[in-house]
Amino acid sequence: MNQNTELGQSLNVRAEKRRQLAAVVPEAFTEGRLDIAALKRALGEDGLIEAGERYALTWAGKADAYRVLQAPTMATLRPQRDLSVNFDEAQHVFIEGENLEALKVLQRSYFGKVKLIYIDPPYNTGSDSFIYPDRFQESKEDYLRRINDLNDDGSLMREGFFRKNAKENGHYHSNWLSMMLPRLYIGRNLLRDDGVIFVSCDDNEVHNLRAVMNEVFGEENFVAIVCWKNVTDNNPTLINKDNEFIVCFGKSKAALPQAWKSHFSEAKDLLQKRYDELKGQGIPAPAIETGIRDFISDNFETMGNLTRYKHVDEHGVYTGSESVHNPRPGGYDFEVLHRDTQKPMRKPANGYRFPPETFRQMQEQDLILYGEDENRIVKIKKYLDEFEDTLRSVIVMDGRLGSYDLKRVFGSDEKLFDNPKPVDLILQLVSYVTDADSLVLDMFAGSCTTGEAVVRLNLLDNGQRRFVCCQIPEICPDDTAAFRAGFTTIADIGRTRLRRVMEAVRQEAGLMSDTLIGFGFKSFLLAPSNFKQWRGDGIEDPDALAEQLQMFVRGEKPGAAPEDMLFELLLKFGQPLTVPIEKLAIGGATVYAINNRAMVFILEGFTLDMIEPLLALKPGEVVAIDSVFHDSDELKTNLDLQCRDAEVRFTCI
Repeated sequence: MNQNTELGQSLNVRAEKRRQLAAVVPEAFTEGRLDIAALKRALGEDGLIEAGERYALTWAGKADAYRVLQAPTMATLRPQRDLSVNFDEAQHVFIEGENLEALKVLQRSYFGKVKLIYIDPPYNTGSDSFIYPDRFQESKEDYLRRINDLNDDGSLMREGFFRKNAKENGHYHSNWLSMMLPRLYIGRNLLRDDGVIFVSCDDNEVHNLRAVMNEVFGEENFVAIVCWKNVTDNNPTLINKDNEFIVCFGKSKAALPQAWKSHFSEAKDLLQKRYDELKGQGIPAPAIETGIRDFISDNFETMGNLTRYKHVDEHGVYTGSESVHNPRPGGYDFEVLHRDTQKPMRKPANGYRFPPETFRQMQEQDLILYGEDENRIVKIKKYLDEFEDTLRSVIVMDGRLGSYDLKRVFGSDEKLFDNPKPVDLILQLVSYVTDADSLVLDMFAGSCTTGEAVVRLNLLDNGQRRFVCCQIPEICPDDTAAFRAGFTTIADIGRTRLRRVMEAVRQEAGLMSDTLIGFGFKSFLLAPSNFKQWRGDGIEDPDALAEQLQMFVRGEKPGAAPEDMLFELLLKFGQPLTVPIEKLAIGGATVYAINNRAMVFILEGFTLDMIEPLLALKPGEVVAIDSVFHDSDELKTNLDLQCRDAEVRFTCI
């Protein structure tokens, strides 16, 4: 019988790093411990930095921040069916709870599976409140309890959640860095090799953010800092501030494509809308073209690469400057005759980038543009509907759009949430970086702009992207519009937004929610484990030991619901929260199966006559909690032996 002693803990970061190092440099380990001298020999003296001056980012509390990162968690995620939408089939996840502990809980199941992380953390303006590790005189257990903000029964405590990080604080920047480092580190663990992270910030911490991300992700994986021009500052200062920043890193830049391209473009939509308006007036193509050129001129700053799309024919708006040049020597060499003069036209220096057959097809489709004579190289006509935009280092988008988005969803002119990001801003980032079935994570979800962006992008391109949004239940003070609107916490706002957006999208798609596979979201609450944890400290006499042992007559805590235990075990066994779950009635009891019955969980009861039908399912592994055997070692041993005979792994919790 396999008793898994690590099920109560999240993925151990230190152990994982040691495992990775041992796989690369096995000779540096002796009897399971790191031998520094052997590591030096393996790397060579040139590969080491001894004590002394070196380039490094450091701050007060950095070592403590790493200790918080490395401390495993005993928490779990408790399902909230009543706060979810289409819980059983939903592929999106919303988590209410402190994000560092939630990330630790997710590590085993989501390690290396996330394509895109977008986060909008506190900007550290001096008025922000957030959790940062600075009370290390506490025991680890007390500290974890405080940042979880949980009572023994899992109910939320309302004191001590956040602390204001005032600029007068001597550790003003250090506190922010201590908050960010462990979250970035675990976020990196969750990314795929071709995964990407975007972090919004302003100039209060952009320099420190870049430095700490260099440390976590490696400077070689820096992609760019996007400048988001989101406002026109009319308040006279030395330099008016019109922008914020979005810092981008890849987990491995070498795994990223040469360029990100997307069919989504707000400028493209605006230009297409203007064309449709002009065409609807029944005016001829030359007049429409004049209107398009005027529109581009009036909106030049927001048009980006579309300023070239200033021509119009009976098929729509197009650019006449698409090159035929091969990007390097060795292109196709063939002769093209000018349409009017019938003389051979000038050829591109490196040859054409397509063969003559393709050129002839484009000629037949009237996609080739000729100059006035044969001395000009031909161009290709490319229509607006074919346009793919590239992600640029400057994005121009009105920051007020985020508040307008919330007003659209909630139908209220009151300010329910401060400075929400525009849906189209996040939608753009997601559209460039993700595939149609990618997983997107936002650990500072706020009002859940990222969740809405993913849902709306799926509607636009028929994608199946999934999101995991995590938001701490920050209290809405009673003097705020959010409180007056009936919201107790920011997490309530985010969940309600997702619920309303999904209903709106369902109506836009013209489909009933029960026909949309994966539609909706599963809501979870960060909570203490459903299982008792062994405590060896404080046991000094036989009576204390007997008392501790008596607690473990049942492994689960009193009142632990089967579904709560099921989801905790799914996470501990590395299964995603959205794995399809099959409920099966066997011998009068319910068992739970996943992955085509490869894994079966017994949580509600067990009898001898269940063994045969259970093994008939041909599972690869059977997991049971000890209490289902009702103190019958004979029954448990019988199941264990028959599982062995059938080559089925048996785990008892």
